[in-house]
Amino acid sequence: MRGYFRRRLASLPDEVEDLVQESLLAIHNKRHTYDRSQPATAWIYAIAKYKLIDMLRRHECYDKQNDPLDEDTTLFMPSEDEAADARRDVHNMLALLPDQMRLPIILTKLEGLSVAETAERTGLTESAVKVGVHRGLKKLHTLFRGKP
Repeated sequence: MRGYFRRRLASLPDEVEDLVQESLLAIHNKRHTYDRSQPATAWIYAIAKYKLIDMLRRHECYDKQNDPLDEDTTLFMPSEDEAADARRDVHNMLALLPDQMRLPIILTKLEGLSVAETAERTGLTESAVKVGVHRGLKKLHTLFRGKP
């Protein structure tokens, strides 16, 4: 029976063993219906064929209800405006912060300047830049979570 199912289920090799088990169980449960004057293999293969049909029907119903998500799908493709939207959202959130928090975050996190370069540009001390970044990110986190 394995060979029978393997030939017919080349695209679903994981189903072969399950079908063999289901068929053997059905043969055992229906053994009282076997007519000894008929060949056993024909009777066994008839049961196996019906088990195969049942499995294909199950897969067909499942496949109709659940479309596979291929890499080709546009569902997971980033939109062309995604970067612009994200940039706008970040700047809108940063606008809610005071200058001593906003400027250090913009210069260190968005523009990639060092703490020393940021301190030089803003006139703040390096410690004030670090504190401003820390407190600003913490404030952004609470704003983003919707907490006052």
